[in-house]
Amino acid sequence: MQPLLAAVSSTTWPFIVLAVCVAFIIVAITKLRLHAFIALIFAAFLAGFLTNEFSPAVLDKLSKSARASAEGNRWLATVELTMVEFGTTAAAISISIGLAAIIGLALMESGAADKVVRRFLGFFGAKRAGLALLWSTYVLSIPIFFDTMFMLMVPLARALRLRTGKDYTLYLLCICCGGVVTHSLTVPHPGPLATVDNLGLDVGLSLIVGIVAGILPCLGGYFVARWINGRLNVPLRETRGASLESLAGISAQPESALPSFIASILPVILPIGLISVASVCTVAKGSFPGVVAALGGEASFNSINRVVQFLGNKNIALILGAFIALWVLARQRGYSFRQVEELLGPPIETAGVIILITSAGGAFGLMLRNAGVGDAIKAAAAGTPINLAVLAWLVAAVIRVAQGSATVAMLTTSAMVAPMMDPTTGGALPFHPMYLFLAIGFGAFFCSWMNDSGFWVVSRLSGMTETETLRSWTLLLTTVSVFGLLLTWLASTLFPLPG
Repeated sequence: MQPLLAAVSSTTWPFIVLAVCVAFIIVAITKLRLHAFIALIFAAFLAGFLTNEFSPAVLDKLSKSARASAEGNRWLATVELTMVEFGTTAAAISISIGLAAIIGLALMESGAADKVVRRFLGFFGAKRAGLALLWSTYVLSIPIFFDTMFMLMVPLARALRLRTGKDYTLYLLCICCGGVVTHSLTVPHPGPLATVDNLGLDVGLSLIVGIVAGILPCLGGYFVARWINGRLNVPLRETRGASLESLAGISAQPESALPSFIASILPVILPIGLISVASVCTVAKGSFPGVVAALGGEASFNSINRVVQFLGNKNIALILGAFIALWVLARQRGYSFRQVEELLGPPIETAGVIILITSAGGAFGLMLRNAGVGDAIKAAAAGTPINLAVLAWLVAAVIRVAQGSATVAMLTTSAMVAPMMDPTTGGALPFHPMYLFLAIGFGAFFCSWMNDSGFWVVSRLSGMTETETLRSWTLLLTTVSVFGLLLTWLASTLFPLPG
């Protein structure tokens, strides 16, 4: 195989690796019924075994001893790198997922989620419950990573399904749509922040444009979600730690027996608020000197910012939210510390499965990047005589499908298109460079599938099967991504506003 690898690695081979791995995952999960964790780990091994060589940047992830052992041994290097990236991904997500699972359990068991849903229905009406979830998520998720936002919001969707008796698919997809659009279009999410930096755009303007530009795609996504909901009835399945019988009993209680609205929503709002304030301070420090001056100057701002960044760290914020949620549960149900402790086992076990799958997806993504899939896509796109915004969307979409991460897709694509712009004038572009920012953002969440951590978070926490997730989540994101491209192309044509 070595002569074959050497002959085609620079052009065709990365696409062959991608195609083989995609086919393997689909067959392994849907036909062979392998657990997703095992399928993704094997896919990471497969991508590494099919790769001709490992780049120095990827090998730098290994310790000195591991690198020495793997030197010249492609098979051993594959195994070592898969394990290292698995651990790196787990380190980034495990505590957050565990804490969010605890918050979700406490919200459901205490009746807090049902209390919030009852107030939602009272204010918006049952017919507009999906819209209420969509716009609530859209606003609240501006500073929050998608995975964290979904984990905090999904108990509301479950409680809403119990309350209305229908439209669970719609409620889930409304949360997904609102959270995904902001994740790819608004600073301070890492993908948009890196894209703004690479393209030399103004941070404040990108935030405003991203929020405004996401409104119509979100609204379009709502109608797509309704269409999917009419054709895919996802049942409300059992999840570990909160049986449907228990939840139905809570849902049947009079509202006077439920926690107060403030106590019910505080475990969700407090982490979101703390993370939001920390994000605002981060952006203000670098881009809004007026805010720094208003808080007493740099020294005073730095003192405040240290406290804010600590409390706004996602893990600290979620710990506070979990403590409040558990306190509400213990007070509402009259549970002792021992009884509360017994309830925590199942949701933590569920979180462990999600962490394993998501971390395996991260390892698989690294192996695909090392296989040169991103570089091959760049080379194939170079010199393509099409509208640069369309090209940027297309490259971001292909990279997203190839390796799963929207952030990586935005980083890679923005770095590729930046040299195509004149850095002194904003480009010989026929439109404002902000349209490139939007095109990249919309392309970066195209067609999420089994190599995306978000796919597994949505699937496992919602109770959907892999097939149901592909038919709902994947279809929704693909449609909204294409709709976003069309709006960006149309706006850049009618209102080019050259920079």
